[in-house]
Formats: sequence, C-alpha cells, structure tokens
Amino acid sequence: MRLASAQGKWLLAAMILGSGMAFLDGSIVGLALPAITRDLGGGLPGQQWTVNAYTLTLAALILVGGSLGDQLGRRKVFVVGVTWFAMASVLCAVAPTIEVLVAARGLQGIGAALLTPGSLAIISASFVPEDRGPAIGVWSGLAGVTTAIGPLVGGWLVDMVGWRSIFWINVPLAAVVVWLSIKHVPETTGEQKKLDLGGAALTAAGLAFLTYGLVEKSWMWSVGGLVVLAAFVVHQKLTPHALVPLELFANRVFTAANICTFAIYGALAASGFLLVLELQYVAGFSPLEAGLSTIPATILMLLFSSKAGALATRIGPRWPMTFGPVVSAGGLLLWLMVDEHTNFWIDVLPGAIVFGLGLVLLVAPLTTAVLAAAPDMQSGIASGINNAVARTASLLAVAAIPPIAGIAGKDFADPDVFDPGFRMGTLICVGMLLVAGACAAALIHGKAVTPEALLAED
Repeated sequence: MRLASAQGKWLLAAMILGSGMAFLDGSIVGLALPAITRDLGGGLPGQQWTVNAYTLTLAALILVGGSLGDQLGRRKVFVVGVTWFAMASVLCAVAPTIEVLVAARGLQGIGAALLTPGSLAIISASFVPEDRGPAIGVWSGLAGVTTAIGPLVGGWLVDMVGWRSIFWINVPLAAVVVWLSIKHVPETTGEQKKLDLGGAALTAAGLAFLTYGLVEKSWMWSVGGLVVLAAFVVHQKLTPHALVPLELFANRVFTAANICTFAIYGALAASGFLLVLELQYVAGFSPLEAGLSTIPATILMLLFSSKAGALATRIGPRWPMTFGPVVSAGGLLLWLMVDEHTNFWIDVLPGAIVFGLGLVLLVAPLTTAVLAAAPDMQSGIASGINNAVARTASLLAVAAIPPIAGIAGKDFADPDVFDPGFRMGTLICVGMLLVAGACAAALIHGKAVTPEALLAED
C-alpha cells in the first residue's frame, strides 16, 4: 500500500499506538513506584520486581514473538499481543497485593513480546518499497513524541487519580488498536522457521533465576541462573533452529556493538530507576515533577537523532559510539548534585541536557553498527538480538546495582539511606558508560557501514 492512502495512514496509526503502549510502560511505572509501595508495600524488592517482571518476560520472549508473527501471521500475533497486554493491565490495575501486581506485570511483558516485533515488521511488509523509509521515519518520530509526553501524562495520573489509572488507560487504547488492526492492517507472514522453544525456555529460566538471585542476594540462585544460561549457549550450538544464530558473533563489530549495548542500556535503566526515586524520596518531587527529568533527553533525541545517524553513515560509528557514552556519563555526574534542596532548573535540567546529547551521539550509530555487521538476510534477527540484549541489560542492572550500592532494608526510603546509595549507584552507571566508550574505541573501527566493508577491514 502507499503511505499517502487512507489505509496506509490508519495502519501506521495502529502500529504507533500499539507499540507506544509497550514503550511507555517502563517510564510511567517507574514514576509510580513510591505510590505503589505506599499502597501495597513490598519495599525495594517489590519495586525492583514491579519493573523486572515485565522486562524479564519481554527480554526472554521478544525473539519468539517475532518468529511467531512470521509463522502464524504478523497481524494475528500483533492483535493477540495487544489484547493480552490490555488484559494483563487490568490485572495490574486491580492487584490487591504486590505479589499479584508482580505476576500481572510478567503477563504484561508477554503481551509486549508479542506485539513489539510485529509493529515494525508489519510496516516493512505492508508498504511499497519507496514508502517504507518514510513510514518507518513517521513511526519512529511519533513514537518518540509519545515517549516524550508519556512521563508527563503518567505523572499527572499518579498525582491526580492514583497509580492504578496508569494501567486502566491501556484498555481503551488497546481497543482502538485492535479495531484499527482488524479493519485496516493486511495479514503478512515471513520465513517459516521452526520455533526454538527449548531455547526460549532456557532463556526465561536462566534470566529468572539470575534476577531472583541478584534481587534477593542469593548466590545459589545467581549461580543456578548462570548455569542455565550456559546451557542455553550450548543448546544454540547444537540445535538446527537456533533462536540466536551464534555465527553472528564471529563478526568482531557485531560482538563489540552488543557489548556496548549491554553496558549502555544497563546504565540507562539503573540510573533512570534510581533518579526518579531520588527525586521523590530525597528531593521531595511529585511524580509529575520527577517525570519532567526525562523530557529534555527525549526532545534532543527527536530533534537530532537522524543527524547522528547520517553522521555515523559518513564517518562510521566508532567515534560517535566512543564519545556518546562519555558525554552521557557527564550528565549522570551532574545529577549527583541532586539532594534535599534540589532545584529542577539548576540541579536536574543541565544534567538532563548533557545526558540527552550523549544519547543523541550514540543511539543511532549503535543501531547502524549492529545492522551493518550482519548480512542482509539476517538483519532482522540481528536487530532482534540487539533488542533482547538491551532488555536483558536493563533487567539485570535494575536487579543488581541497587543492592551493590547499599540500597536495601526496610528503611531504604529514608533520605539518609537512599541518598548515598543513589550516589554510589550513579557512579557505577558512569563506570559502565565509560567501559562502553572504551569498548567502541578499541573494537569498532573505520568508516564502513556494510558487512562487506567491515569484513574487508578485519
């Protein structure tokens, strides 16, 4: 279809709204964590699991969701994912205990794993070749706008209506998306590849054990998780239908880009988790005011990401990926000024701007490096692997960094306890970003943006 057609516009609207629900969930729920704890209890582990249960199932199953769409029909799986996400949101909204909320969040992650890969695949498969690029650009841009206004809307809802409203709002959105999808989205399929259910089960179990061990500070569970994840790698080598084709990691640039992804997205998730809590527990900000801290970075990404992508195409991703994490680390260091006397304009905004400029430099070049290092026939799975690595990094960082930083115990919400833990955790995130920059400088070279040129350079 053509982008200018009525059907094309409605299809794009469905994909933007559907994927937007999943994109927004993390940032909005983060703002609601103190309110959830006051209502349901659970302490810091409850807050970690409220975030991590969603990320766990999403990280473990996102590649499976993409494969199911290719086999069973992308529209069908997308609609099932949106419906599943809405039903799980209802369970979150009515949860009487923190345990029920955590379980419902895990179900939400399953729905997100079904709908997220399908949105971009549907756009790519439905539009004529000359309209695919513009369609993806519109999808990316409007998804960014949604991400920008999400924390404001979410913070307002938590302040004015209550934390349960952030889950109820998904229900009417999902109804609109399902109606639009059934009416305007054609069915498409992809490569009919056998599902690696064994690999999916090992991934989910390994990440669950490891995350539980990190949150609960249990070495036995952590070691068990590592053993299961090692078994997953062996399984991928032996199965003819691998969920993760390990031969992709033979390319130095692909491996380096994913190492950088792990360090960068782990640092982003943990620093964001800690900042919104610091602003509320220590600085006394409302959820709406805390949500403002994410806006400058998102606006900068919207304005300048395409220029950073063009720059990476001209000069190669090495230097943007080297300096981007360093600049973002500078933004985190500026946020160390946050305390009980914090002023948003003086203590929060400058760090947010510097942090956002670093993200502008690194995000698009990172994607360029991942896709350029993979053959054209494997670009989809390469992107999916990189997405899964980012989600896994977020999951493990939010589980591990708070206890390492000394944020634990029933009095974690005491400003005198949380504030020094926030500073230590932020410094850990700074270190992760510097490691990512050093990795890019050492292992990602040259001006190449194609697999052939990268191989020639090696």
